[in-house]
Amino acid sequence: MFQRISQKFRDMATIKALCEQAEAHARRSGHAEPGAEHFVLAAIDLPDGSARRAFAQVGADSVDFANAILRQQAEALQAVGIHADPGLLAPDEAAHSQPIPRLYASQPSARRLFELLTGVQQQHPRDPLSGAHVLLAVTQMQQGVVARSLRAMGIEADALAAAAAAQLRAAAET
Repeated sequence: MFQRISQKFRDMATIKALCEQAEAHARRSGHAEPGAEHFVLAAIDLPDGSARRAFAQVGADSVDFANAILRQQAEALQAVGIHADPGLLAPDEAAHSQPIPRLYASQPSARRLFELLTGVQQQHPRDPLSGAHVLLAVTQMQQGVVARSLRAMGIEADALAAAAAAQLRAAAET
């Protein structure tokens, strides 16, 4: 019982860290609210390192993913006739450095990610929440910025999910 309660507190601290880091990534990219892509970047930043290791296992890292996000955003703009340099899509961090005073708000993709994350956690009830869980959830999303960015990187969602699952198994064995 104590172990379950202790894990819930650790999971809440992880969710808090994910949300804070996702908001910081969103602000740095000029968005008022974080999307699923910002939560993936936040998962990679988590101290447990599982998302970072899963990305490395498929031959990628957070810089690759961040660049793929910018590229796919530039391509989406080009599709509607706006030609933008991907480097110009990342505005000055200082312009968006202050948190917006409100109840927690996020883009629809982030809300969907949390729905999927709940299901992933239910499939792994004994595992403390980690970045690998976030990757397992996000690989279920077939549309949106994350899915397009992974495809642009040449990463199959199934391969990333397998790498994330391997990270969870490794963590359970220690």
